[in-house]
Amino acid sequence: MTRSPVASAASRLAHIRRLSRWMGWACLALVVVLPITLMVYWATAEAPELAMQGNLPATALQAPLQAWQRWACAAVTAVPLGMMLMGLRQARRCFVQFADGQIFTAQATAHLRRFAMWVAAAALGAIVSGAITSVLLTLHNPPGMRHLSIGVGSSQVLTLFFAAVVWLMADIIGQGQSLAEENDAFV
Repeated sequence: MTRSPVASAASRLAHIRRLSRWMGWACLALVVVLPITLMVYWATAEAPELAMQGNLPATALQAPLQAWQRWACAAVTAVPLGMMLMGLRQARRCFVQFADGQIFTAQATAHLRRFAMWVAAAALGAIVSGAITSVLLTLHNPPGMRHLSIGVGSSQVLTLFFAAVVWLMADIIGQGQSLAEENDAFV
């Protein structure tokens, strides 16, 4: 037995709405959990593990880390995380619209673009925060053993690529929406 095109479209829309509701809740959960996780990580992780956050070898930290260094590094790494959280807020707004059945709207497209922008900003911010973190972590090392390490890894490159893909998809959806509105005007 085959479904009618109308029933099939309604089924797909219901699936999109249901999945979008879940994704909206997932975005909200990440907005709450990620900052807590960041603080716990910087409060409890061992120095060699923290060195990796500054693009440093595990042996780069010559002096014991002080509490202020951990919290300063947490604050520095919270900046790109904050940018990512802003992106997640935009994604959530987009998913809420999708859950309400508003799929091809200018507002949803704008949310997708802003999501892509914030994700790209977070990737670039992570590069800068890694460099600042390397300085903060090695500040109490003896002279000549302090570091400024700038690193660009596959994580940042893939995140920038992902942001570009989402931006392009938002542009394509926006173009399709403009064409549909133009066609409606002729009818």
